[in-house]
Amino acid sequence: MQSVIRKAVFPVAGMGTRFLPATKANPKEMLPIVDKPLIQYAVEEAIAAGITQMVFVTSSTKRAIEDHFDSNFELETLLASKGKKDLLEIVRGVLPKGVTCAYVRQPEALGLGHAVLCANNVVGNEPFAVILADDLINGGEHGSCLKQMVEYYAECNCSILGVEEVPHNETHRYGIVKAENISDRAAQIKLIVEKPAPAQAPSNLAVVGRYILTPRIFSLLANTERGAGGEIQLTDAIARLLTEESILAYRFRGRRYDCGNKLGFLQATVEYGLQHPELRNDFLNYLHQLNA
Repeated sequence: MQSVIRKAVFPVAGMGTRFLPATKANPKEMLPIVDKPLIQYAVEEAIAAGITQMVFVTSSTKRAIEDHFDSNFELETLLASKGKKDLLEIVRGVLPKGVTCAYVRQPEALGLGHAVLCANNVVGNEPFAVILADDLINGGEHGSCLKQMVEYYAECNCSILGVEEVPHNETHRYGIVKAENISDRAAQIKLIVEKPAPAQAPSNLAVVGRYILTPRIFSLLANTERGAGGEIQLTDAIARLLTEESILAYRFRGRRYDCGNKLGFLQATVEYGLQHPELRNDFLNYLHQLNA
């Protein structure tokens, strides 16, 4: 199996009901953290990992995502005519040269597993990454979360799930794994359970929105029945893959912000604002004033 990951799948067909009314006409993935939408952070993470083809699994309400990564001749012409070179570079740099996008419709809202399955024809018979834009991860000096995982994949050549420890009372929100450590960052997965109650959870090691999967997952997803919530769960297919192949849990270095809920979104906004080179000093002064 090839040791290079070239394609990343972004399941972006969800309705984003937790952020209504903001997401009534605007995709949740287009909500901005300071000056970039969540989906751009996710794509930049994939690019930093060496991935060159982005596969978006969308719905009829997500045209704004396609427009964001497309060229905008009118805007670029306007910026050029006004001599706004810095802004022109920002607009043209949303999608660097050599990176391509493909868009696949998810015809029904049948869950994450179904969304990944919809990308089968584009991904083909090769390993690939899955990124959930709701999980914004700042790898800092360690490099992007997916870059860390891709580098480890080159060594192990098997499926890898990004994981972190969560409070025991929150296990019902995640896929939870039972795993045996093989290094300080990696562990061999023995069991995976979708959203177990705290009393039934095999651990508090949760799968977050980063996956590297072998193409075998597609045939398993195609034969996976609806599970929790009446949806085709990616976790259920991974549990079946676990009976055939080795799957590792990878404890990435970095800070994750759960931008699928309002508090996590606000936390990310504040902390990214404090890291922004143009805003951090003024923003920090403002925060100090609030506490005065």
